[in-house]
Amino acid sequence: MDGTMVEEQLIAIKKGLERREEQFFSPHGTLSSTAIRRHLESREGHRTSFAVDADRILHSRAYTRYIDKTQVFYLVKNDHITHRVLHVQLVSKIARTLARVFALNEDLTEAIALGHDIGHPPFGHDGEAILDELSRRYGLASFQHNLQSVRSLEHLENHGRGCNLTVQVLDGILCHDGEVHNRRISPQGSLSFAELDGKITVKGNDKSAKLRPMTMEGCLVRLADTLSYIGRDIEDAIELKLISRDDIPAHCQQVLGRTNGTIVHRLVADLIAHGCAAELAFSERVSEALQELKAFNYQNIYLNKAIKPDKTRVELCFSSLFEKYVDEVEGQDHGSVVYTRLLGLMDKGYMLDTSAPAIAVDFIAGMTDDYFLREASRVGCQIPKII
Repeated sequence: MDGTMVEEQLIAIKKGLERREEQFFSPHGTLSSTAIRRHLESREGHRTSFAVDADRILHSRAYTRYIDKTQVFYLVKNDHITHRVLHVQLVSKIARTLARVFALNEDLTEAIALGHDIGHPPFGHDGEAILDELSRRYGLASFQHNLQSVRSLEHLENHGRGCNLTVQVLDGILCHDGEVHNRRISPQGSLSFAELDGKITVKGNDKSAKLRPMTMEGCLVRLADTLSYIGRDIEDAIELKLISRDDIPAHCQQVLGRTNGTIVHRLVADLIAHGCAAELAFSERVSEALQELKAFNYQNIYLNKAIKPDKTRVELCFSSLFEKYVDEVEGQDHGSVVYTRLLGLMDKGYMLDTSAPAIAVDFIAGMTDDYFLREASRVGCQIPKII
């Protein structure tokens, strides 16, 4: 069989998969045949468009660095604490299971889930807040990990050429905010890059802007993000003896349970019972308990100073590295790591279109926790202690 015949056979397989979607998907599921890319591609193959996107994210350099990025607890020497790589896998698993139940597109769901936290900097949300403050200090737009996730996949991967992902995947990543509480959610907006670019501008100018995904699959991942972290963070906090299981509010225990497994099961079951093809929804009782549990986590875990005893040193390390990289870019120091590890790998357009502070943001945001600490030590910072 020659190359042309093989290619035709692969395309036929893909078309068959797309016809199967038309048969079995909910009317609100996103058909792979509707996928829209910013740049047209001539090569096809047997995989549907969203399956291609999931693979591109999985094989990206940024995905590889998930392995050593903080989820909540940083500077902790404990192999059983969740890192971001596990979190995204949990989100993907929960979301794909629900997509199957609601007859939605599992490939699109998986791609959004795998890529939703690509832009997270080292040291989790604390690192994000520090980088945001530095960005504003240097006159840049607000740094937000969901915006950086889209930027990374569109403009940093593949030497600056990006992954050319579909608008449906990029939009789901942009709008995944699992911290926003929604009792019910449904898609909003048109399937277009004009819509996506408008949302990016709105969010960059107003951090508090509430965005909604343009697909049901994006809505699903947004809820799955919450389902995956809410109980898991409690288990990690118990492992580190920050809280005890009995500290979980009695009402939350009664409605949702007191272990991660039970919490996930009851939330998923409630979502299945009260959601429908056109709208994902929790019951009022479960939604209120989930909101209460989120408040408990914020007060007792995320804002607990005991989990970040060396935050001041972390902030100083961020500031020192940021200033150093800006100086090295402006001074065109081609022997510096920002050149050898980032600029030297990018096409010329990136250097021409990106300011020195923005380059520093891209470089630091892409670091793993360990690499960040090695770099901070190299430039003479006092390294935070690992407990």
